[in-house]
Amino acid sequence: MNRFAALIDALAFMPSRTGKVRLIADHFATTPDPERGWTLAALTGALTFAAAKPAAVRALVMERVDPELFGWSYDFVGDLAETVALIWPERPGTDSPPPTLSGVVAALDRATRAEVPRLIEGWLDALDATGRWALLKLITGGLRVGVSARLAKTALAEWGAGNGSDIGIDAVEEVWHGLRPPYAELFAWAEARAPRPDVSAAGGFRPLMLAHPLEEADIAALDPAAYRAEWKWDGIRVQLVGRTLGEGRLYSRTGDEITAGFPDVAARLGFDAVLDGELLVVREGEVRPFNDLQQRLNRRQVTAKMLRDYPAWVRLYDLLVEGGEDLRGLPFDARRRRLEDWVARVRPAGMDLSPLIAFTDWDGLAALRAGARENAIEGLMLKRGDSPYLAGRPKGPWFKWKRGPLTLDCVMMYAQRGHGKRSSYYSDYTFGAWTGDPDGGGELVPVGKAYSGFTDEELGRLDRWVRANTVNRFGPVREVAPALVLEVAFDSVHPSGRHRSGLAMRFPRIARIRWDKPAHEADRLETLRALVAG
Repeated sequence: MNRFAALIDALAFMPSRTGKVRLIADHFATTPDPERGWTLAALTGALTFAAAKPAAVRALVMERVDPELFGWSYDFVGDLAETVALIWPERPGTDSPPPTLSGVVAALDRATRAEVPRLIEGWLDALDATGRWALLKLITGGLRVGVSARLAKTALAEWGAGNGSDIGIDAVEEVWHGLRPPYAELFAWAEARAPRPDVSAAGGFRPLMLAHPLEEADIAALDPAAYRAEWKWDGIRVQLVGRTLGEGRLYSRTGDEITAGFPDVAARLGFDAVLDGELLVVREGEVRPFNDLQQRLNRRQVTAKMLRDYPAWVRLYDLLVEGGEDLRGLPFDARRRRLEDWVARVRPAGMDLSPLIAFTDWDGLAALRAGARENAIEGLMLKRGDSPYLAGRPKGPWFKWKRGPLTLDCVMMYAQRGHGKRSSYYSDYTFGAWTGDPDGGGELVPVGKAYSGFTDEELGRLDRWVRANTVNRFGPVREVAPALVLEVAFDSVHPSGRHRSGLAMRFPRIARIRWDKPAHEADRLETLRALVAG
């Protein structure tokens, strides 16, 4: 556990990507199996402990520390793991050896919820402050040390290449979802002690090709004749792995398997091909707003009513594999012809072809993009006709040209401390709109929450404003006087039963801080309601 703690502590303070890769690679080189495998699982978010809850950690620390002192400390630090790690009083005479990472994982996997608190207590007594922080970060989820799953896999691939292995980041992504922690066969491959793991029985996810946002300044440098355009549908990107023998699989863009949540799609995968597409809800031939699809996402149980009310549909973009033939090295135009032929021949149920959009110049395409919102479309995709299907986000072959955001002037209602580098700042803001005339009995109701869109300098000024205008406190959250207007940008708004306003913004972010605007001039709820999609 001490090795793991030293690594994530170093990662938290390492600003550069190259430095983080080096730290992770050094850890893999000097740490034996299975410890390094569990480290990789932790860095990639592959570890979850259902029986370990933050509430149990809070209850433990309350047994040893005055609740008032803990409350004030937590309010100042803003992070539960860091607060407990620093405030935890060591018991005299405790001489238990610190736990190993694999020992912690094994114990939590077999422990009941009632047994977990005493396990955690013993480990906290045996570790120093850094070890306690790492342990609590691990078991409560979210390391937040500036390392994405992709970066951790990149470190593994680069380290493996230095060992003479034929491993590479794209190859790691392709086998990743067929392996399970602690990844002994993956490390054997990275050390050139074994061949690439065979994961053909697991379904065969292929890393998706992603697009760069198209900036207005980029358009002049692009040749419209070189690109193909298609709509960017407002659903979620998926990969379909069809199998004539065995069960097909459905994956999200990050490679998470979501087959169980969409049995209606899974039942249609009796073909031998791998396809790239957009998962939508289509009812009576009409693409429904994203909010309809959201009713199907992350559901543990799929009821007959959900299947009936929110029927899943896949709009196909690309054909990656057909009959065992890998097509990703072909140009887009060639893959598109193969896809059109495949759809015409197979006629897959619950799927159709995303149409190409004819255009001759950027001005004409911009005019089509301007009408995208009215048709529940996010914008446009631009793909070079000669581009192979490359994993990741290469610059140039593909662009996404999204529609412009909507904006609304809202009033800050609550502020919460951030995490990691922002744990000392009030950086997460809940904002509201007026239900009527603020001078005539109208009230603010929450309509969204945002924590991005402002500079570090603006964050400092916002933090000072929150502290000076606090009217109530709720742990790490402060209620503020209704006086500061935030111009909020968002992609769309949908009905929501989870919010008192009855509405929910999609992807809200702070576009501008309206220091100059009186709060009573902020927008009304009726304005937001008029923007409801569909």
